[in-house]
Amino acid sequence: MSRLRTSSAIVAGLLLALLAGSSMPTIAKAPLFARADPLIARGRYLVAFGGCNDCHTPGWRESDGSVPVARWMMGSSTGYRGPWGTSYPPNVRLEFQQVSETQWLFMVSTRGGHWPMVWHDLRALTTTDRRAIYRFIKSLGPAGVPAPEPLPPSVEPKTPYFDVFPHTPPN
Repeated sequence: MSRLRTSSAIVAGLLLALLAGSSMPTIAKAPLFARADPLIARGRYLVAFGGCNDCHTPGWRESDGSVPVARWMMGSSTGYRGPWGTSYPPNVRLEFQQVSETQWLFMVSTRGGHWPMVWHDLRALTTTDRRAIYRFIKSLGPAGVPAPEPLPPSVEPKTPYFDVFPHTPPN
């Protein structure tokens, strides 16, 4: 009986700490919608751990990863300029409202290029993990605006950009 009381006290204490807004890290807090589909919570973890926010969430790096989840994955107007031109991380929250999970899984397995997107890293994940990423991002709902269109190499961007041209050091 004392073991039951102790277990109940621990559970009650944990619940009170959660309700009181404990100081758990942002990534550790699971949103309420994750309870309906465990893949959503898995997707949130994979998006955070996989570095998706580095490009697709403005201010992620500058904030040391403390951007609220409500602002995750909305694309960026900061481009990546290289020999291919200038590309912009798309607002996948808007894009995922337009494509089904099956379509996205096909895209992941067949797409290439689109530098600096790391499609090869996504293809290394299990299908279940890819589904989890899709479901998490889709669950966030549409928000934000589309990212700028890519630019050809001959066009100078009018937005901030990272210069990712390869350079060979002199001998």
